[in-house]
Amino acid sequence: MAKANPFQFLQQVRQEASKVVWPSRRETLISTGMVFVMVILAALFFFLVDQVLSSGVKLIFGLGA
Repeated sequence: MAKANPFQFLQQVRQEASKVVWPSRRETLISTGMVFVMVILAALFFFLVDQVLSSGVKLIFGLGA
């Protein structure tokens, strides 16, 4: 791999950074909301699975109340 001098490196970094397309404020808020909804759904799913498995283990082994 050829070594570039620091000036060329910084020039290439600026060139690549100019290609970045940042999301709008609306897109960011929608994506954030979707992430929160998915986290809540995943938490509820795993909570329910845990409760079912816990009940099954208690039923099989007769543990707990």
